[in-house]
Amino acid sequence: MYELDDKYLAQLEELAAEIQESEVLQQYLEEEEEEYFNQLKDLFEPRIQEVYEQVAADWPLQLIHLELVLLDENFEGLFTPKILGYSVLRGQIDDTYTYLLPQEHFKTILLAICESPNFEILRHRIGQTVQVGFALSSDIWVTNLINSIENKRIRHFLQSLKKEELREVSEREKLYKRYAHQFRNDNFMSATYPEQAADLALGFPPLKRFLLYRISKDMNNSSLLEPTRKMLQNDAFAHTPQLLQTLVLHAAFLEEDDKKRKTLQKNWIELRDNLPEFEEQFFQFLLELHHREDIRLDPEADLRLATIVDTKPTDETHKNLDLLKGVHPKDTQNTAAQEAIKAFSSQREGLSLVNEALRQTIYKYFERYVRALNVEDYAPFYEIVRLYPAYMQIFANEHFNQELKNLSMGYVRKLLKRYTDKRGKDYQDIKKFVSTTFQDLHFLTEKETVELFKTRRKKKKTTG
Repeated sequence: MYELDDKYLAQLEELAAEIQESEVLQQYLEEEEEEYFNQLKDLFEPRIQEVYEQVAADWPLQLIHLELVLLDENFEGLFTPKILGYSVLRGQIDDTYTYLLPQEHFKTILLAICESPNFEILRHRIGQTVQVGFALSSDIWVTNLINSIENKRIRHFLQSLKKEELREVSEREKLYKRYAHQFRNDNFMSATYPEQAADLALGFPPLKRFLLYRISKDMNNSSLLEPTRKMLQNDAFAHTPQLLQTLVLHAAFLEEDDKKRKTLQKNWIELRDNLPEFEEQFFQFLLELHHREDIRLDPEADLRLATIVDTKPTDETHKNLDLLKGVHPKDTQNTAAQEAIKAFSSQREGLSLVNEALRQTIYKYFERYVRALNVEDYAPFYEIVRLYPAYMQIFANEHFNQELKNLSMGYVRKLLKRYTDKRGKDYQDIKKFVSTTFQDLHFLTEKETVELFKTRRKKKKTTG
């Protein structure tokens, strides 16, 4: 756990003092009416949230300590229901919607709330959160937590949040997704970097999830550079797939210092020479990144990754990245680039991992281009589609063709929603292009083309 920076500690101490000195708190203590506590919440929780968001943006590894600071009694339990929810959603779950590791931070926050003098008010804000946290945890862990509480009334409250129907995986899934949706715009992810070899198997998945989250949101990740470098230099993780994945993410998305990249090159060589099935591990992870909608493995990321690969073309990883270094400046429209890709692909089995990674790289070029097009200026779409045949011939892969079809049909449907005047020039232009080109590409049959542009008759309203 990283200690919270003194600057933020000072801000929180100042807030805690203001809370204790506020007239609203005095009114609440005298009257013990919930309306005064709600006034206190309205006054101070937005200010706590502001500090929280600053830390989450720039120093996410300090969030756990920040949340522990907020458990101090001088904060009167303010903001604790929110951080309880964050602790529930941070936990890494498996396919059965069960935590991979016991969530001790969730337990710490929940117990602090239960021991708060303001529990009777706070309990109304934590019911669903506790229900989700309990559903994702093991029954033994939940039972032990509840039994550790002396107050019978609080124990009964918590026991009521253990729902029998949530023993079913499908019910846990629905509850979790519904609950997580409420926090979709909140930035609360944090992580702990593994330090010992024994921590790697269970400790790496949440760290990986955290890194991918930060990368996908294009956040300020400067505070992650040093701990990630430290992990890469940790001999306890040498020759592991987890270290390779960390290296790829660090090189492609985080590290900007050219001098530090020299060290990453040493890490790369060490892994390449000692990690069993290094090439397979690399291309599998590359494909994993390509298949994620939230990760932008663009030409710039490829080129950053290529800078850590040593200069001797001794394996497929080097040859693949070396090819991409040559292709990017020339662009996929260039004949020389197409020939280079064709030569590379034809020398390898069609369904090999390296070829699949190359296909996904090229497909992502097309995808990013098409999805960035607006419907008012659709002429560039025609130009990009005219490149399809060359790559469809190079790869001769049905899945690649299907991806191009789905991508293109999605854009065409947007055009048809925008241009509805069937006698208009735009509509006729689109219809002519799609009818000819999409049939030539075998994206549509003649019958499907007719169906796509067929006028839909509106149903007549019945009068009764």
